[in-house]
Amino acid sequence: MSDLSRDTVEHALAQVVDPHLGQDLVTAKLVQDIAVDGTTVRVSIELPYPCARWGDEFAAQISQTLQGATGATDVQVTIGHKIIAHVVQQGVKRLETVKNIIAVASGKGGVGKSTTSVNLALALAAEGASVGLLDADIYGPSVPRMMGLSGQPESTDGKSLEPMENHGVQTMSIGFLIDEETPMIWRGPMVTQALEQLLNDTRWRDLDYLLIDLPPGTGDTQLTLSQKVPLAGAIIVTTPQDIALLDARKGLKMFEKVDVPILGIVENMSTHVCSSCGHEEHIFGEGGGAHMADESGVELLGALPLELSIRRQADSGRPTVVSDPDGNAADTYRSIARKAAAQLSSRAKDYSAAFPKIVIQNT
Repeated sequence: MSDLSRDTVEHALAQVVDPHLGQDLVTAKLVQDIAVDGTTVRVSIELPYPCARWGDEFAAQISQTLQGATGATDVQVTIGHKIIAHVVQQGVKRLETVKNIIAVASGKGGVGKSTTSVNLALALAAEGASVGLLDADIYGPSVPRMMGLSGQPESTDGKSLEPMENHGVQTMSIGFLIDEETPMIWRGPMVTQALEQLLNDTRWRDLDYLLIDLPPGTGDTQLTLSQKVPLAGAIIVTTPQDIALLDARKGLKMFEKVDVPILGIVENMSTHVCSSCGHEEHIFGEGGGAHMADESGVELLGALPLELSIRRQADSGRPTVVSDPDGNAADTYRSIARKAAAQLSSRAKDYSAAFPKIVIQNT
C-alpha cells in the first residue's frame, strides 16, 4: 500500500462523531495533531470536557475507524482534555480559583438532588477534573455524611476556611460548622448571607468545576443565589412524577429569567429495580423527563434508577461512583457528568483570566 496522506486521515476523522458534543472531530476542532509515517498514523485529540476514564474507549473507536478507512497498519490515538472557564451572568464577578460553577437544582424536595449532586461531583473527578462541592442546603445539609466527612474545616488565616476533602473532591457545608442534629432556624436573608460567605470565604484550590447543591424550591433564597453566584450553568433534577415535573419546570424557568443556561435535565428514580429479582418497574411514571426536555429545548442528560444500593452507598459515606465504579449506576453518573460538561463547553468562553492586569502607578 502507498503512504498515507494527512488529508486522508483528516477525512477519516471527520467521520467520527463525539457522542457528547454531537459533532465530528474535525468540525468541533478537537484534532490537535496528525502525524503520518508510511502506514503509521499518530493522532492527538483534545476534548473540552473531562474524559480520563472514558478516553481509552473513545481512542479505541477512533483507531478502529482510521484503520478501516485508511488501511493504516499502526494507529496510535492519544486523548486528553482541557477545561476552560465560561461566561457567567452579566454583572456578577467570577471566582478567581474556580473556572466554572454549576448549580444542581430541583423544584421540590425528595427527588434525590443531593445524592445526584454528590455522585456527579465524584463522576467529574473520576474523569480527571478538579472538582469542588458546596452544600447550599442550609436547612438539611446532607453532603457531609454522603461524602464521609466529619469535623470542622481549618482556617490558616482566621478569615477563610480550607475545604474538607474526601474521594478527591473539595467540599464545604454549613453542616461542618454546626451539630448534625441542630436545626437551622434562620430567615431567608441570613441563609443567603451565610451561603455567600461559604462560597467566597472558602479557599477553593484551582477548580475546573464547583457544583452547588442548591436547596429545593424556587423561593427567595434560590432566586437570590442564582442572581449573586457566578453560575456558568445549571442542572435540573426531577423524577418522572407529574408533580415533580411541574415544580422542576418552575426551577428551569427561574434560571432562564436570570440568564443562567440549563445544561440539561436528570431524571432520577426513573425506574425501580427490585433488589431481589431485578424486576424493573416505572412506579413514578414514564418518560416525564424526556418530555420536559423536549418541550423546554434542553437535553435529557440521563435517567437513573431507584435502587436500594444507591441510597445505602450514599448513607455510608461512599457514594455509588466510588463504592461501585464499574456498576451500571456509576457508569450512568459518569455519562451524565460528561454530557453536562460537554454542554457547558459549547457555551461562550470567558477569556478574562488570560489577559494581564494593567496597573497604573504615579512615579
